[in-house]
Amino acid sequence: MSSIDNKEEIIDNGEAQNKPKPLKKLKRVQPSRAAAPENNNGYVPKHEASSGEYVGRHEAQPGQYIPKHEAPSGRYVGKHEAPPKENSSYRGLHEAPVETSQYYDDDDEEYDDRPVKRGSWKDPVIKTLAIITSLVFIGVLILNMPILWYKKNGVKERVSIITYFKRWQPLVEIEGELDKTSVDPKVNTETVPDDDGLDLPQLVEGQYTVLFLGFDEESFNTDVMWICQFDIMAGKLRILQIPRDSAVPDFTSSPNTKFNSIYSMGDQDIQPPIQRVFNAVYQCFGIPIDAYVTTTCFDIVDMVDCVGGIPMTLDAPIQYEGVTVVDAGDVVLNGVQAEWFIRYRAGWLEGDIGRMQNQRRFMAAAMQKMLNIAKDEGKTKLYSYMKQIYDHKWIATDMSIEDLSKLVDFASNLTMDSVQVDMIPGEGSDGTKTYYGPDGVEYSIFSIHLQETIDLLNKYYRPYQQPLTTDDTAIIEWITDHAVSSYDEKTETLDEVLNSAEPARTPG
Repeated sequence: MSSIDNKEEIIDNGEAQNKPKPLKKLKRVQPSRAAAPENNNGYVPKHEASSGEYVGRHEAQPGQYIPKHEAPSGRYVGKHEAPPKENSSYRGLHEAPVETSQYYDDDDEEYDDRPVKRGSWKDPVIKTLAIITSLVFIGVLILNMPILWYKKNGVKERVSIITYFKRWQPLVEIEGELDKTSVDPKVNTETVPDDDGLDLPQLVEGQYTVLFLGFDEESFNTDVMWICQFDIMAGKLRILQIPRDSAVPDFTSSPNTKFNSIYSMGDQDIQPPIQRVFNAVYQCFGIPIDAYVTTTCFDIVDMVDCVGGIPMTLDAPIQYEGVTVVDAGDVVLNGVQAEWFIRYRAGWLEGDIGRMQNQRRFMAAAMQKMLNIAKDEGKTKLYSYMKQIYDHKWIATDMSIEDLSKLVDFASNLTMDSVQVDMIPGEGSDGTKTYYGPDGVEYSIFSIHLQETIDLLNKYYRPYQQPLTTDDTAIIEWITDHAVSSYDEKTETLDEVLNSAEPARTPG
């Protein structure tokens, strides 16, 4: 009787308990091509066979072991399992039916009827999701690890990849970085909020102030100067226009002393040039600037064309340099027309002040266009326009992409009534008042009204700061006996501007 038959007899007689445990590790021997065992139906596995016992696949006689893939239905005998009980045809562990699969426990050396689950299509899906989840988790960990060096204002620190990207300022190299270390915002602790929720790099919590400068064709003078203060807590935007002819003799070497010359002709020891304008704004008006945006008249052309033009209503045609360039009525200004419209000055009765009033009208129309885009096409479309402007470098700014996106999102939720426009109070030197520069040449300047300016600033532009006093400002009044006050009250909302008439034109 073969060893297999002996083993079966011991199991049937319940004497397995006296049989010693088989070794867990068997020595592998070379198979033999000897004749099959006496019992032709018994299978001796390859690695467990004694010398002369193993019957290989190709040496088997009829009735002997048939490999898995050649076996007829119900005939397969598993590699590592002993012959089944009750002479039933045993199929391997993974091929047996779930209900009656014969399972052999290597430790107990007994047969057991256990259900065996079949594979499911869910298994690879779950495995794939587990792998993807693990990779995402690892990626998030890497993105948040402080592995990059970030340096700003002389301070160097390690930051994560996400933080580095958030702080990235791809357009700051055009104008440079602002030095704000000398700014004392004089915060009013009774009104300043603990957190305004916008998470911007602010000098004063609750507000974010941007200095906007528009250069002339030579990029020498800043003919458009706006202080755009986002009052985050109040949900408002206030825009303060600085007349380009404002006399500030302490900040420029130009004999005309005009504010628009500070960028190019200010203190040459102060670098970059944008810093000179920053300092003048803070020292004259007490407004701490958080960021800046600059552009040129040529870039305005591209930006207007990018958004598809600006709809406006003109009371009369605009003639730029003697040529009619914009017709009267309802028009959509393209890029070139928008540039002419903004720079147009000769036809206005009040000259540069008339041009500033006309720029308000363009500002109101542009704001309405932006709100319409956000409403009709969605904020995603608005962001796509902003990305094009950023990618084409039509502006220079020290704001990061994230900061600019937050401001655009805040502005898109405003209304035309929540945007207010003011102008620095003062009067021109035309008429009976004249100004002669150090070179003996007569210049037309705009003399800032000191107290009226302080009152305006305290009323609207210092909601979270202590009140400004005459000791806090470097404003010099050229004309002290005020003869003109019509420019002291130029406060309007954009809704009022949009529905207002154009500035007075020169007769004839």
